[in-house]
Amino acid sequence: MSVFKNLPSPPAVAKKPVSDTRHGITRTDDYAWLRADNWQQMFKDTSILDPEIRSYLEAENTYMEAAMADTKALQKALFAEMKGRIKEDDSSIPMKDGPFAYGSAFVTGGEQPRYFRIPRDGSPKDETIRDLLLDGDKEAAGKDYFRLSGIDHTTDHSFGIWGYDDKGSEYYTLRIRDLATKQDLDDVLENTAGGGVWAPDGKSFFYTLQDENHRPSKVFHHIVGEPQSSDRLVYEEKDPGFFMGVGGSLLDDFIYIDIHDHETSEYRLLSTKDLTAEPQLVAEREEGVEYSMTEGGDVFYILTNADDAKDFKIVEAPVTTPGRENWQEVVPHEPGRLILNHMAFARHLVWLERREGLPVIMIRDRKSGEEHSIAFAEEAYSLGLQGAAEYETDVIRFSYSSMTTPSQLFDYNMTTRERTLLKTQEVPSGHKSEDYVTRRVFAEAHDGEKVPVTLLYRKDTKLDGSAPCLLYGYGAYGITIPAGFNTNCLSLVDRGFVYAIAHIRGGKDKGFSWYEDGKMEKKVNTFKDFISAADHLVKEKFTSFERIIAEGGSAGGMLMGAVANMAPEKFAGIIAAVPFVDVLNTMLDDTLPLTPPEWPEWGNPIESEEEYRWIAAYSPYDNVEKKPYPPIIALSGLTDPRVTYWEPTKWIAKLRATAPDAGPFLLKTNMAAGHGGKSGRFQRLEEIAFEYAYAIKVAGKM
Repeated sequence: MSVFKNLPSPPAVAKKPVSDTRHGITRTDDYAWLRADNWQQMFKDTSILDPEIRSYLEAENTYMEAAMADTKALQKALFAEMKGRIKEDDSSIPMKDGPFAYGSAFVTGGEQPRYFRIPRDGSPKDETIRDLLLDGDKEAAGKDYFRLSGIDHTTDHSFGIWGYDDKGSEYYTLRIRDLATKQDLDDVLENTAGGGVWAPDGKSFFYTLQDENHRPSKVFHHIVGEPQSSDRLVYEEKDPGFFMGVGGSLLDDFIYIDIHDHETSEYRLLSTKDLTAEPQLVAEREEGVEYSMTEGGDVFYILTNADDAKDFKIVEAPVTTPGRENWQEVVPHEPGRLILNHMAFARHLVWLERREGLPVIMIRDRKSGEEHSIAFAEEAYSLGLQGAAEYETDVIRFSYSSMTTPSQLFDYNMTTRERTLLKTQEVPSGHKSEDYVTRRVFAEAHDGEKVPVTLLYRKDTKLDGSAPCLLYGYGAYGITIPAGFNTNCLSLVDRGFVYAIAHIRGGKDKGFSWYEDGKMEKKVNTFKDFISAADHLVKEKFTSFERIIAEGGSAGGMLMGAVANMAPEKFAGIIAAVPFVDVLNTMLDDTLPLTPPEWPEWGNPIESEEEYRWIAAYSPYDNVEKKPYPPIIALSGLTDPRVTYWEPTKWIAKLRATAPDAGPFLLKTNMAAGHGGKSGRFQRLEEIAFEYAYAIKVAGKM
């Protein structure tokens, strides 16, 4: 029996068929018209959206509001609970850098962070010594959407670059702030990727510019006080399949230009001794070979999968001749030990690795070669490696948490091996870890692989199949979903839910091969793994099929669309946030922001009939049929450049037309935000409260 009662009729949407023939195969799309012809301009000015499209999106929002009207009180209660678990006036532990230590803080009621600094050895608890550099709430005043990209200071600590996006389209404006007077200079840099790297003299910096397809394709050198139009082009990447980033070294010796797609990378270096020189190529890009660099004085340490080091190794090369022919192995490749990132300091080399799905921090004395590790004993946990802002240090910073243990921040002396607890995440409304259970179980996949699933539930939850379950999945780009502390999901767990994360193929949870087995022609493994996780949870009586609500966002939203088509009977409801569901149409359109860089992940259906057929076989939008779909809600952002608003819009329209007796199918479009939803910390909680209210409603637990 449906929990959605007395619904009005859903919005009518016109069918305007458009046919497309590729590789001798013709497809017809009834809803292609929902993509605005002027989408590139609309991302910067939403007022120019086609009135017919706007009217339809608003009608869908009205229909969604009617369907969720009975959850208003529940949403408020959930929001209050989640807000109550957040320390409103929270503050970071400042990171030491030269004469200062830099940190960020929130004020009670504030949505945006405030960036500050204190004297290097000042007490972080002494608010009277804080020098407020940037007040995010002040800058956001009067704006429907506002997201800061942070603030980066010069080597002499006199100026800072800060950036903001006030539309949700991820085009950032950069400003330069005098850190003594707190006044911004006249410089205004538009359409950037959101940050910059200072030259050591503090008179200029480097940044990336976003092109009309939202790709950071050019690196510019900006001289403080000059107009953006006079900035010098340092490097342009003309291959539309590659992105660029720009960064700096702790020693201020080099500017790094990082060029990459999802499986290939290339670095170019610019010595800060000659800012006008041409960037030096380190190792020419080779398909499938990745590498990243960090400086270690007279050598570079390079993390790479070259020479079939599938789970990565670390090599070193002289700073003067860093080419691949001079790479010497330092940390060898070890199958099943995935090295995730690395850092170098004056006396130590540090890296974060993952074994059997669990992270470990490794430290090597650069002189003696002696190694030791930082690890924890819980069944499932998360580690974050922050490192340090200075090269000449023996102290690094890391964070630890688990599904039951609030986040803890430590300073760690790599020489003495002394661990200093700096901060434990406060839960103002109270939290007793002993009231909860976290577990790591393994579901058997269709091909015999073991899929890790992390669980959180209250100790008093009955595991007899009666508990509702929120099953979350992502499974793409090699991204691993950490088993860390999440105060928000406690609102579900405290209502008797089992909260589960399926660590499916497409991520790197079990090494690089786990990623390879969930991409390109093997993409369907991702979807089957998720269904296997649901099967296992039912088999072991953690829940039952009629009580599982599946959730995923972005590429995880594609997962939601795929499993809805493949096994609709195994889910009570589906939450698809900014879902990438129109995969084939998007991968066929090389004018879209992310299409060319995505081909190594999904395939290029323009050039290859075989890859066309892979994608066509699972693309959620293309495989909608008349089936007993469960209730589905899609969440969208009008200015989202990553998953454009028309993908979930078309999907919901097609679901409703093709399976009119199933669902219901709801669409919620945020008309003033993009991929990440609302930007304020409490505004974001409102969105999570909405999603959880939907899950509780669909599970019949209101």
